[in-house]
Amino acid sequence: MFNKKASYRLIKSLAFSFMLLASCLLQAQTIVVDINGNGNFTSIQEAINSLSDNAVAPCIIHIKKGIYKEKIFITKNNIVLEGDDKNTTILTQAIARDEWRCDHIDDWGVATLNLRGSDITLQNLTIQNTYGFDNNTSKEIPCAADTITHKKTIRKDGHQMALRSFQTTRLKVINCNLKAFAGDTVSPWNLEDGMFYFKDCAMEGGVDFYCPRGWAYAENCTFMANTGPASIWHDGSKYEDEKTVLVNCTFKGYDGFMLGRYHKDAQFYLINCSFANNMADKPIYLVPVQGNTINWGERIYFYNCHRKAGDYKWFADNLQTAKNKPEAKNINPSWVFGNRWNVNM
Repeated sequence: MFNKKASYRLIKSLAFSFMLLASCLLQAQTIVVDINGNGNFTSIQEAINSLSDNAVAPCIIHIKKGIYKEKIFITKNNIVLEGDDKNTTILTQAIARDEWRCDHIDDWGVATLNLRGSDITLQNLTIQNTYGFDNNTSKEIPCAADTITHKKTIRKDGHQMALRSFQTTRLKVINCNLKAFAGDTVSPWNLEDGMFYFKDCAMEGGVDFYCPRGWAYAENCTFMANTGPASIWHDGSKYEDEKTVLVNCTFKGYDGFMLGRYHKDAQFYLINCSFANNMADKPIYLVPVQGNTINWGERIYFYNCHRKAGDYKWFADNLQTAKNKPEAKNINPSWVFGNRWNVNM
């Protein structure tokens, strides 16, 4: 039976999609996602799918408040995902990486938000992976990827990614909550040309829950460790200049939480940061791994970092020992990314 109203809605949706395909090629365009139906789409992924593959101007997807139980994939460029409010616009999934990898050859799909596109901005959102919060006990599952036992034990403190990027570069994350119970919550990975900027964010997780590869800059962010032997991690093994920089950031967590570690060449700068009194007296440390060669030595630098109960010796000012002796006042996004990216554009 012909349904006139349904046909009208379909034609209207198709017309809107064609308009988007044309408009974002030339100028910024805003579309609205509302889970309650008061927008252009009810699904974030549907809104992303409607966009052009070749936009040269930002396509803005404004997401109204609500809990969006979606696994998001972005393979397109020049996209802004913005929420009404970081505490009320929530993207959520429950995914254990160890379980996912039993049936998949790579990490594409292992996170709540999976990125391959570049020039992406995320703002005013909560992006969370709730697996460790939802599951208090371990479970054993069949695992085709395990060639010995064909089984895998999935634990609540295993890797759980809220954000995982692949070829992505020029990623901005502004005023967001990024949450998981355990490891690798925020995983922007691109050793070739990855450039990642975080501002006014709260990050939470377990081992290595903030673990960029490439160039990363975080300012005015709060880091909360739930579990694990390190909070921050870096891989800068492709180019000597790769670094992770944290400015005006705050670190807290469970009693005895540890600040950071690395497995390959890495470069850390912590400027004007504050540490909770219950942080362990344990420097950022190297985990020796057979086959990993450290080409550029230990590169861990601090300036004006403090702990109210008293500073540990290992985070005393040593910025003057860094290559080219940078001054703290000059350590900013331009210094990190050089002429390759102006984050204010």
